Amino acid sequence: MSDRTPHNVLSDSDLRILCCPLTRSPLRRDGEFLTSDVSGLRYPVRDGIPVLLIEEAQLPSGVASLEELRTRLRL
Repeated sequence: MSDRTPHNVLSDSDLRILCCPLTRSPLRRDGEFLTSDVSGLRYPVRDGIPVLLIEEAQLPSGVASLEELRTRLRL
C-alpha cells in the first residue's frame, strides 16, 4: 500500500459505498477529487481521505453559490 498515491488509495469497493452528501448520488474518481455527476460538486481527496463536506466541495462551473446549486437541483 505504500506505493499508492493519495488519489487512488480508495478501492473500487470503497468508492461504491460513498455518495454525494447533497444528492446521495454516486461519486466517480476525477484526479484528486471525487465528483458527483448529478450535482457537479467536486469533493477533495486529501492524503487519501475523501473530504465529503458540502462546504469543502468545489462548485461546478457557472454556479456562484451552494444555494444556487440547490435551487437548480430543486433540493
